[in-house]
Amino acid sequence: MRCCVCLFQSSLQCSPSKMAAGESNSRSSCLNFSNVGPLGNAPPSNSAHSTPASNGGAAGATGRMNRSAGNANPQSGPESGGGAESAVRSTPGAQNSSRQPVGQSAGASVSGATSGAASNMTSSSSSSTSTVSSSADASAAAAASLPSSPASVLVYREPVYNWQATKSTVKERFALAVGSAVFDAMFNGGMATTSTEIELPDVEPAAFLALLKFLYSDEVQIGPETVMTTLYTAKKYAVPALEAHCVEFLKKNLRADNAFMLLTQARLFDEPQLASLCLENIDKNTADALAAEGFTDIDLDTLMAVLERDTLGLREVRLFGSAVRWAEAEAQRQQLQPTPENKRRVLGKALSLIRFPLMTIEEFAAGPAQSGILTDREVVSLFLHFTVNPKPHVEFIDRPRCCLRGKECSITRFSQVESRWGYSGTSDRIRFSVNRRIFVVGFGLYGSIHGPTDYQVNIQIIHTDSNTVLGQNDTGFSCDGTASTFRVMFKEPVEILPSVNYIACATLKGPDSHYGTKGMRKVTHEAPATGTKTCFTFCYAAGNNNGTSVEDGQIPDVIFYT
Repeated sequence: MRCCVCLFQSSLQCSPSKMAAGESNSRSSCLNFSNVGPLGNAPPSNSAHSTPASNGGAAGATGRMNRSAGNANPQSGPESGGGAESAVRSTPGAQNSSRQPVGQSAGASVSGATSGAASNMTSSSSSSTSTVSSSADASAAAAASLPSSPASVLVYREPVYNWQATKSTVKERFALAVGSAVFDAMFNGGMATTSTEIELPDVEPAAFLALLKFLYSDEVQIGPETVMTTLYTAKKYAVPALEAHCVEFLKKNLRADNAFMLLTQARLFDEPQLASLCLENIDKNTADALAAEGFTDIDLDTLMAVLERDTLGLREVRLFGSAVRWAEAEAQRQQLQPTPENKRRVLGKALSLIRFPLMTIEEFAAGPAQSGILTDREVVSLFLHFTVNPKPHVEFIDRPRCCLRGKECSITRFSQVESRWGYSGTSDRIRFSVNRRIFVVGFGLYGSIHGPTDYQVNIQIIHTDSNTVLGQNDTGFSCDGTASTFRVMFKEPVEILPSVNYIACATLKGPDSHYGTKGMRKVTHEAPATGTKTCFTFCYAAGNNNGTSVEDGQIPDVIFYT
């Protein structure tokens, strides 16, 4: 169907015209303007020096949308330069709809008689005023008609670019050049086209119609199927008010199952606020977002932007599995066999963002170690990291992910430090409860009294009633011989519910250490900004506890988020 928009004097009529016999279904939509000068405006002196922006950066103009963030942001600019029959044609990329906001279509075309749409200069004297047209013949005629009197004055007003962006309603825009600086330059600028038709092959007809409706009636016509192409069109033709409506629509419809698709588009269109909301949604719903169908369609840069975050709420072994699933899809897109070598190749630097040291030795042995994606040297290095102390250096990040926001907090339950505390394989244990929901991310432990030393340690939090281990980490730490405490972190935050009993447990292997005395049964932490109080209550843990109690022992600090 061919869409024609006709302009007669000051009224706009938009209607689908009937397809002529034998006309192809792929016929472009078009915008027809009757011969009314510069779109019904007074001669616009503000565009005398308008320079059309290059369309080289527009999405689709390169043959394929660049998948890197920000590299394919559509640039506002006229579709054509000077010349009687000039036309700028863009070829859309089209391999993947989630990466390509502009689908392949018949496109849209703009046609019009624009011979009177050039910038004018007004020359005035005491007795006469003449108007100079930008067309060659009109210029010559006008020049001949200019009075030779020395009293003549040439009047010029400074051009103002994109005044349409400051007009939010159709009432303010309608008497001006269609509400788009790009259209203004196309039809009224110094390089205005005189072509009877301008094709816009990289613009969806439905999106272009939505743009026209907004420009001429303030009607916002956006749906799930058209919002991305409408956003692209609004950006391309410099209509920020319609851009804002599109972005707001996307924000309201953001869910875990479309977060990755919208993140890709937000990065593509340089919409940082929308991208930030998508990342927050992925942090909170990591498992659901990774399970969504659109996840495997994202580009490598978007994958890396997610994997490098410290706030993902999912175990590392599952993140590895999702990365492998993406690699299989990407290998297929690149027409490669999904061999381990090719999976590693397409993952590239994203593989180094998987935090293998955060896995348990069992998780690593059952999955990544047998995947063939890691080299033999990497596998051996990681197994040594899991099993020996001091732990050798590995090429992968070992910093825990924390799916929490806000400021880290900690409490200390001892008011004095003494020497010496011995270890023989028995765990130090203390029971505790809190008055509000928190997330424990680690403990502070005492170190050696004999100078700098390395310790091997296993930390756990156990649900007292069920004896279930809720979180643990087999790791190590280095101390400097002082009476300070040294941080030992869990692989993942451990949720602690109010009024429920838990056991903090630490099993150390190493020389005698400092220990705490004059312990407190209740310790309260007050948040400086909000005044919120978190109250810990400590109790004796029955059974083997290596002597640790409320009064003295190990596990002096609890590190947590509220």
